[in-house]
Amino acid sequence: MVNTSIPLIDLHRHLDGNIRPETVWDLAQHHGIDLPVDNFQAFIPHVTITDKASDLLEFLSKLDWGVKVLKTLDDCYRVGYENAQDLKIAGIDYAELRFSPYYMAMNHSLNIADVVEAVINGVQQGCKDFNVKANLIGILSRTFGIEACQQELDGLLAHQKHLVAIDLAGDELNQPAEKFIEHFNKARASHMQVTVHAGEAAGPESVWSAVKHLGAQRIGHGVKSIEDPALMNYLAEQQIAIESCLTSNYQTGTISNLIQHPIKQFVEQGLLTTLNTDDPAVEGIELAHEYQLAKNLLGFSDEQLKHIQENALTAAFLSDNEKYALRQRKLGNQISG
Repeated sequence: MVNTSIPLIDLHRHLDGNIRPETVWDLAQHHGIDLPVDNFQAFIPHVTITDKASDLLEFLSKLDWGVKVLKTLDDCYRVGYENAQDLKIAGIDYAELRFSPYYMAMNHSLNIADVVEAVINGVQQGCKDFNVKANLIGILSRTFGIEACQQELDGLLAHQKHLVAIDLAGDELNQPAEKFIEHFNKARASHMQVTVHAGEAAGPESVWSAVKHLGAQRIGHGVKSIEDPALMNYLAEQQIAIESCLTSNYQTGTISNLIQHPIKQFVEQGLLTTLNTDDPAVEGIELAHEYQLAKNLLGFSDEQLKHIQENALTAAFLSDNEKYALRQRKLGNQISG
């Protein structure tokens, strides 16, 4: 299902949504942090989704245990490092790992800029040790409000040369994009690229706002775009990429049945559609699983899946030279293998 001649790329993957349950458990024991149960097997349902959540906020609560155990900067480094290792294990050639430093810092009052630096260092060392490639996207977590996002943006911009983009994530329904225009004006003035979570918990108007007010070049999820033909045309014409996440959209309750996912319409109507994981540790999936779903459940042909893989390379926040090098590296690995 995955075409081995093309780089396998994950553009929508939350680093802080991919903290291994074993790591959460280990850090809790190490730091003496109370957990709701007293054995690891019983703990797993607290940090993973077994079927689906009632809504996005319930889904996001599964991520909370992962950040509750981040007591030191070394813990943040470890999470970054293990995320790079997970890319190697999953056979992913390139990923853009996004993270919210405020979310990671808040439980134990860590310095936000220092959290950013620790994550950067962990990911960089992991990429070196495991021979994988990843870049980082900084999230502004709108769930915590305008002022918290400003603190977050300041911490991210302190290390902006190690980031490729800024994202807006969290409570889309109650914290609309319009509240964060100044944040994104500042980010774009600092030459940051932009991807925004939209059309997941709110409707197509949220996607319009992300594009028109925040300058989104890519849309995270974008499921509700299907409800607005004019928006669909606009996204296709402007080649604003859609970062689709099948399992996540089912588990968050964004769609009630995977068969109903609009990804096929996105592809058929010429949208620059990509396939991604979102929060693999919480969902219990990896990227190859999403390609299997697209083929076996949604009926995508091998040619369509190849096209989606190509789209990810097109939409990646990489220079043309970096994209060429990634493709050549994949071909070189094939020949040597």
